[in-house]
Amino acid sequence: MAEFLKLLLPRVGFDRIVQIETLLVCVAVLGALLIPRVGRKWFAATGRAFTRFANRRILAIVTAAVLVLLLRAAIDPLLAIHHPAVHDEFSYLLAARTFAAGRLTNAAHPLWEHFESFHILQQPTYMSMYPPAQGLVLAAGIALTDSPWAGVYLANAVACGIFCWMLQGWLPPRWALLGALIAVIRIGTFSYWMNSYWGGTVAAAGGALALGALPRLLRDPRVRDSLALGAGVVILANSRPYEGLVTVIGVALVFLLALARSKPDMVRGLLWKGLSAAAAVVLLGAAATMFYYSRVTGSPFRMPYLLNRDTYAVHGLFVWQKQRPAPQYRHEEFRKFYVQFESAFQQGGERQSLTQHLSRLSRQAQMLNAFYCGPLMLPPFLAGILGFGNRRLRPLVCIGVVFLTGMLLQNWVQPHYVAPICGLLLVVFVHGIRRIRTSRFAGHPAGLFFARAVPSICGLMFAVRCLAGPLGLLSPVAFPLTWAQSSPAFPERARLIEELSLTGEKHLVIVHYGAEYDFLFHEWVYNEPDIDGAQVVFAREMDGLHNEKLLQHFKDRRIWRLCADNSRIVFQPFPVQPAKIDSRSATVR
Repeated sequence: MAEFLKLLLPRVGFDRIVQIETLLVCVAVLGALLIPRVGRKWFAATGRAFTRFANRRILAIVTAAVLVLLLRAAIDPLLAIHHPAVHDEFSYLLAARTFAAGRLTNAAHPLWEHFESFHILQQPTYMSMYPPAQGLVLAAGIALTDSPWAGVYLANAVACGIFCWMLQGWLPPRWALLGALIAVIRIGTFSYWMNSYWGGTVAAAGGALALGALPRLLRDPRVRDSLALGAGVVILANSRPYEGLVTVIGVALVFLLALARSKPDMVRGLLWKGLSAAAAVVLLGAAATMFYYSRVTGSPFRMPYLLNRDTYAVHGLFVWQKQRPAPQYRHEEFRKFYVQFESAFQQGGERQSLTQHLSRLSRQAQMLNAFYCGPLMLPPFLAGILGFGNRRLRPLVCIGVVFLTGMLLQNWVQPHYVAPICGLLLVVFVHGIRRIRTSRFAGHPAGLFFARAVPSICGLMFAVRCLAGPLGLLSPVAFPLTWAQSSPAFPERARLIEELSLTGEKHLVIVHYGAEYDFLFHEWVYNEPDIDGAQVVFAREMDGLHNEKLLQHFKDRRIWRLCADNSRIVFQPFPVQPAKIDSRSATVR
């Protein structure tokens, strides 16, 4: 478990990209203090042209979306399409390939014990434990180009366009476009939201739809904005259900406060035009979601995620939940993950002291800061938080407080957990830049210089990140992930599948792990939706009797044994006599 803990250490401060960004911010601060008037004419002229462009609202939205496509395509030679490595990614890909095949789930395999995988259900059906939204996006990519990553690529573009639309509801057009362009650089190019299958973008788009519809409905209720609100709620429910629920509760509180303060005519408008269409969309979405649950788990009220946690997990998702007795795991890797790794990640389980709670919250804050803010966006974030007395933005304060409360109740947080309020964070950033812009130092417009420097540094950091690989500035992937990092890669598995597929034969690879093997980002046992029909199948090694049944079932295949530990991987033909294999017990207590 030592290797797992090393991955969680806060090493982001030593990342060279972060160091360069910090240096540029320091230079901008010095420039604001010493030479605040430098370049003011050029910036003023550029700002006027930018404002004229941003006032064409539809064009601004389209530009934000298209820019993501162009920039990511431009850096494709520097950043190849990602090979999945994290457990979540394989789970989402299983959902995507299932949906692309025209099915909602897959029948359980008769020898499912050999194919148990993290974050995947094996009973009563074989399917991802996650909500379906991310899988549907990846399936769309498969349908369009035969590549699931195409879905990620297009989803990020759509999300940045929605960010621009959402920001236009809260801010003047030029500031809305500025916030969208910040999202293009910080999320839509090098981040793990774009360069992995983890997700984040779909929930962010759903949250932005709900948050963008809110101010429009409060000002002038229209059916189209109500439909956007309903669509946002449905997307949130099928991407990040808990965090989406907390976001929707915040939005609902704002609506209730608005209704309480409105005149009767306005109340009728809010209820009829503001909520009726949204309610219809939500009801249809709820019916579809419940139908999906019933096909996967056998009950319309049983989420696949909760069924998976009930099957394997020891630790609860929330701070008040007590640790459960460990179930009888069939494989040692599962015991290590759910008993040891999650306990270490949670830092003490449900019996945390106040110091442990504060330490956990500090680590979570550091993780979120590294991804969303970093050195560049931290000053605008702090300025924006301190300046949220703006009456027009007060509803976002309510939503933010409710969301923060909900996050404090969870035992662990990742940046994509906060995706539903990504749009709100963009409002905070831009509002902070606006406040900094008006600040002065010794009578000089120091704030104006720094506010202009923020988007300039943002663009410069994109160039730095592009050159980081050729110049040897990239550090190994470390947690917490920043905007400039994707996520761990595991090309060995993809390479082996490709090599075996070229033979034209069918293969079964029986996997045996060493005692200290790092399976957190190097897990081999993931399979296609149709296991028996797949050209390459991975199975966990069990005792001789189980292995013999496995060999009989796949007797028409070439059988291999893959032995993996932290020092090497041995791939060789499987022994003819399975009973002589030095394997572990089928049940680990």
